[in-house]
Amino acid sequence: MFYFDPLYLLFVMPAFLLGLWAQYRVKSNFNKYSKVRTTRNWTGAQVARAMLDAEGLYHVKVEQTQGFLSDHYDPATKPCALAPMVYNTPSVAAAGIAAHEMGHALQDAKSYTPLVVRSALVPATRFGSSLGTWMLFGGLILNSFTGSEIGFMVAVLGLGLFALTAVFALVTLPVEFDATKRAKQLLQSHGVLYADEMVGVNKVLDSAAWTYVAAAIQALMTVLYYAYILFGRRR
Repeated sequence: MFYFDPLYLLFVMPAFLLGLWAQYRVKSNFNKYSKVRTTRNWTGAQVARAMLDAEGLYHVKVEQTQGFLSDHYDPATKPCALAPMVYNTPSVAAAGIAAHEMGHALQDAKSYTPLVVRSALVPATRFGSSLGTWMLFGGLILNSFTGSEIGFMVAVLGLGLFALTAVFALVTLPVEFDATKRAKQLLQSHGVLYADEMVGVNKVLDSAAWTYVAAAIQALMTVLYYAYILFGRRR
């Protein structure tokens, strides 16, 4: 049972390759436009703070986190956490990423439904991704050696729990797309960037969006592969 299955590559390789391409584009565009200074000469931290204040989100903190492209917004603790290259750099790339994270804060303030759903799914997804895998393979082993219907049912339940990872990835798509849309609109409406500077922002944020598409496809195809293995054994 525990052997490499070439069929797995057929299911997940297209999404894996798409993910590699998307990550390359993100890094390439970020490296390029992190060297292009904005006219206002604001760092990512200043951009995020100015836009948060303009939207009345004075309570949301802008903090520096560690790592490369580790920027995120946490609805639970409510900081806009920016990586050093974004927090400290007055570049087009930094402005775009900072505005994207500010877009998540605005979603949170307005109780944007996909963000609410994604936040609610976090604990269940963490639980399902670990326990679900063990139940799936444990049930398959039990069914394989004993022919027990209980083993099959355990595996089905495990697959259902593991499928939460795909649900989470799919719900993430509208959350990320909407944050990018808000970022682009607000950067111009608040006069943070000029139209010609938005070219770089578009390339950075649009390439980042493809990483989420690739992750969602890969999660979905992994679930389908396990479903094929599980139910294919019944025929």
